[in-house]
Amino acid sequence: MTQEQIDYVKKCIREDIHRFYVWGPWKKVRREVLQMDHGECQRCKAKKIYTKATTVHHVNYVKKHPDMALEIWYEWHGVRKRNLVSLCHDCHEAVHGYRKPEKKETLTEERWD
Repeated sequence: MTQEQIDYVKKCIREDIHRFYVWGPWKKVRREVLQMDHGECQRCKAKKIYTKATTVHHVNYVKKHPDMALEIWYEWHGVRKRNLVSLCHDCHEAVHGYRKPEKKETLTEERWD
C-alpha cells in the first residue's frame, strides 16, 4: 500500500469506517479475494461444507493494522499467510464473536419435582 492509501484508511478509522468499505481500492481487492476463493466461505469449506461467501474478513483487523487493509497476504515468522479470507455471514459473525452461544437453563432439583 502507498502512504497515501494508509493515511486514507487511518482517516476512515478516525472519522467513518464505512467510507473504507465503499472505497474503490477496497472494493477491487474484495472482488479479487472472492474470485480467488470461488465465492465460497473458506471456514465452511474447511469443514467440507460449501456455503456462499458474502464478506471478506481481515485476519489482521483494519483498525489495528491500517497498513495491511488492502493486503491479501502477509508474512509471519517467514510463513506466507492469508490476511483476507472469504466468509459467509454466519462464519464472519462467529469469528468476531458476535454470535454468543445460546444460554440454556441450568437443571436444578426443583425442576424435577
